[in-house]
This record gives sequence, structure tokens and C-alpha cells, in this order.
Amino acid sequence: MDLTGKIIAVLPANQGVSQRTGNPWMSQEYVIEVPGQYPRKCVFRVFGEDRIKQFNIQMGEDVTVSFDIDAHEYNGRWFNEVRAYSVIHGAAVAAAAPAAGVAPFPPQAAPEASAAPFPPAQEPAGDGSTDDLPF
Repeated sequence: MDLTGKIIAVLPANQGVSQRTGNPWMSQEYVIEVPGQYPRKCVFRVFGEDRIKQFNIQMGEDVTVSFDIDAHEYNGRWFNEVRAYSVIHGAAVAAAAPAAGVAPFPPQAAPEASAAPFPPAQEPAGDGSTDDLPF
């Protein structure tokens, strides 16, 4: 899935050492806001120090984020995981959005000034009737 929007929060990085492998790990979460009549927000995670540096996501930046959604169970409760695998920055967002099939919400079409909201009034028929109903 892809989302295009503005980064509104950069949360502190988390790091540790895997108990299973003994290797160090690092992850960081970000909040993206998707514009529209009712703006939406989504928290996503970038896992791995190399990817965090590669993506170099900054506060206030316009980005397109490609991510996977998965869920896992822990102690009888289910949790969603939104993990980013690709980030496109700034000016490249506008150029890449149509190619990637991601477009911002379409703008609301303004009604034309010359278009009347109702059809023009009709003159009564020549039979002397003042009833303008068609039936």
C-alpha cells in the first residue's frame, strides 16, 4: 500500500540487542498525515539502522510511503504492524504519484457560474389552463 502526505511527527528511535541472535537492532516510528476534507493520520515504522539513514525522513516533509501491514498476537491480544519499505521524498512525490497509481484526493469540482440549479420555468400551455403539472 502507498500513502502520500506530510510527516507530522518523528518519534524517538528504539534500539536493542536481539536475545535470539545477539545482533543489535534499531527501529523508528513516524506519523504521516494524508490531506483531504477529513485528514487521516497513520503511524508507520522503519526497521533497521541502514534503512533509517537511507530514507532520512524529516519533520514537515512531503513523502510517499510504501508499506506492508501485518498483525501479530501477544498474550491473547492482536497488534497491527505498519512497516515501510520505500520512501519517496519532496518534489519526486508529485512526479512519481501518477506513475505509482497514487494520487491525492481529487479536488471538489466547483459548479459553473452559468449553470442554473433548476431548469427554466415553462410557460403554461395555450389551452387556457393554469395547471403546469405534466400529468
